[in-house]
Amino acid sequence: MAFDFKKEYKEFYMPKNKPTIITVPKMNYIAVRGQGDPNDENGDYKAAIGLLYAIAFTIKMSRKGDHQIDGYFDFVVPPLEGFWWQETASAKPNSNAVAGMSPVEGENRHLQDGVGAINYAHKEAFHWISVIRLPDFVTEDDLKWAVNEATKKKKKDFSKVEFLTVEEGLCVQCMHIGSYDDEPVTVAMMHEFMEREGYELDITDKRLHHEIYLSDARKVAPEKLKTVIRHPIIKNPTG
Repeated sequence: MAFDFKKEYKEFYMPKNKPTIITVPKMNYIAVRGQGDPNDENGDYKAAIGLLYAIAFTIKMSRKGDHQIDGYFDFVVPPLEGFWWQETASAKPNSNAVAGMSPVEGENRHLQDGVGAINYAHKEAFHWISVIRLPDFVTEDDLKWAVNEATKKKKKDFSKVEFLTVEEGLCVQCMHIGSYDDEPVTVAMMHEFMEREGYELDITDKRLHHEIYLSDARKVAPEKLKTVIRHPIIKNPTG
């Protein structure tokens, strides 16, 4: 039976719809970066999802070809995830940003002031890193092979795809059930919970708002969508 990350690591993928504190270990991902409204049918976000899944399935089906990955085991392709932010007026691009993190210089506290700090009315202002988790046996060289293989077979540009490693560490998370536009209600509940437990929000240019999509928005009614929301936190030194 294929290994299913959602079933084997329920603490990361299937939390309850009430906030919990969790420590998230280092994970590797296929990643594509971009910006703009995720609802734009002809936008970069929709295109990025196509790139991610093409590479994920190329890796999954590699066992049937000439490229045999050391340590390979069959797996269910994990769910789509995303790291999101909107730049503040003072934020400037930083070409030296840590790989896999937002290209923003210094700490970007855009979510620190509460759930209203992200303006859901201006989705065109979103920056994002869309990702799909990789099994640990996949190396950067294996990903390069998959990119080359998919490029040859699909006659498509996969140059935006990259290998990304993220160690989120201490976080508060919660299952959000409902429309993406209703997320601020769940986020407010998460923030109230963490403060009661003696933690404070730690969203910066290196620790971002994170979502894991457990539902297919094309097939599931908005009020039934399941999305894991995760925010990085630190212990409040005065708490």
